[in-house]
Amino acid sequence: MSTRTMTCLLVAAMGCGGTPDAKTDAADVQCEMTSPWARAPDLLRGVAQETAAVAADGKIYVLGGFQSLERSTLVQVFDPAACAWSRGPDMPKDVHHLNAAVVGSTIYVVGAMQDGGSYTAIGDTWSWNPATEAGWSIRAPMPAGTERGASAVGVIDGKIYVAGGLRNGSRTDVSFYDPVGDTWTAAPPLPQPRDHACGGGIGGKLYVVGGRNLNPGSPEANVFELTPGVGWIERVPMPTRRAGAACGVSGDRIIVAGGERNPAAGSRGVFPQVEAYNAIQDTWETLAPMPTPRHGMGAAVWDGRFYVPGGADQEGAGAVAIHEVLTL
Repeated sequence: MSTRTMTCLLVAAMGCGGTPDAKTDAADVQCEMTSPWARAPDLLRGVAQETAAVAADGKIYVLGGFQSLERSTLVQVFDPAACAWSRGPDMPKDVHHLNAAVVGSTIYVVGAMQDGGSYTAIGDTWSWNPATEAGWSIRAPMPAGTERGASAVGVIDGKIYVAGGLRNGSRTDVSFYDPVGDTWTAAPPLPQPRDHACGGGIGGKLYVVGGRNLNPGSPEANVFELTPGVGWIERVPMPTRRAGAACGVSGDRIIVAGGERNPAAGSRGVFPQVEAYNAIQDTWETLAPMPTPRHGMGAAVWDGRFYVPGGADQEGAGAVAIHEVLTL
């Protein structure tokens, strides 16, 4: 595949796809997107991995993670219309491997990990509406004993489902948060433990794709489907078995990019593969591979494009600031 690039004019201290000066909180940028993949301006504050990414009202929000230039309270905001990054309000705590979703115009963090060494699971729940609020609000936390990060997350009928995740190992826990009632409710557990899976909500159902099962060396290809009030079934597995991939929902499809535990990639161990699951047809298709194979990043879909900022270009630690965009 030949990778085309984004044509950029930047009126700031950065090159096309470069990193702004650490004191610069926004870049005045104009650029034209091309396909299938384009190189967008790098993350505003440098390298980051184990982030979450969501789309809300035309902007992409990159939350937390392991960063070199900022603590992991950081919120970085990319405006595709202006092709520019800016800062959002810091989150209440340093977090990585965080679970995040959007309901309406409000962004929610629903559980995460803290402490780079011990990977302590926390159940903190926060919300922020960028259009109406200056900062984050504290919401009801996950019930004691269900805290976790590195989960698969999806929204069904305005409720945020959190499936699996890390809490002293992979978990089968599934629960959902109701933003209106500010309450948590248990849901049927996953058929198998999972962490570093991804997924989303489509057509009133939750999909969980890939991830790790108990052992960090055992990536999986399973696709699990939850119908609320009915339970879990297994669907056609993902063609490429992996964990730590990034997912985004586009219509009836879940786009899955990158991931780790790739034996064909040598010591780097990361995947370039991008595959799309059609939840209605229960089928997979192969899309153009990532120009920069990565794992440990979030991704988000807006207006027919799949945004993949940051991550690591090798297994474990190897954070990058690269930001690439796939036209779907």
